[in-house]
Amino acid sequence: ILYSSMAKSIKVSIEIDAPIARIWNEVSNISNHIHWMHDAKSIEFLSKIKKGVGTKILVLTKVGPIKLKDVMTFTKWIEGVEIEVNHKGLVTGKGSFLLKSIDSKRTTFSWNETLKFPIILGGIVGEICGSYILKRIWKKNIRNLKKIIEYKELLT
Repeated sequence: ILYSSMAKSIKVSIEIDAPIARIWNEVSNISNHIHWMHDAKSIEFLSKIKKGVGTKILVLTKVGPIKLKDVMTFTKWIEGVEIEVNHKGLVTGKGSFLLKSIDSKRTTFSWNETLKFPIILGGIVGEICGSYILKRIWKKNIRNLKKIIEYKELLT
């Protein structure tokens, strides 16, 4: 597969009215990601471990008419702070979730990705258009995450 020479970085973040531990509890449960990530249609574990470095998953992603299978291997797992993955598939790259406490009741959740798109998906033009579309989708996803966590926070 031929890739364009550039990698595109996408960053989104949001403040969530909940302590960092509550957010980590939701984000570190990988199976739950399909509940707040509308582009993730299914998650299948390819490893025996379900969290931590070395965890491997297959994610079916759908963006508009495009469906992709993305194999992710977890390369960094710092409890309560960060999860990092390597993407292997048609689109390759690295991604991470980073949590930073604002105070005891508020947390910043950041999602960062650096992706390379293959020529078949438009190469550089695909990266520009794709990153714009993905950034919009991921902004919606993190707003979904915020709603889920803040609703659970209200129930406690």
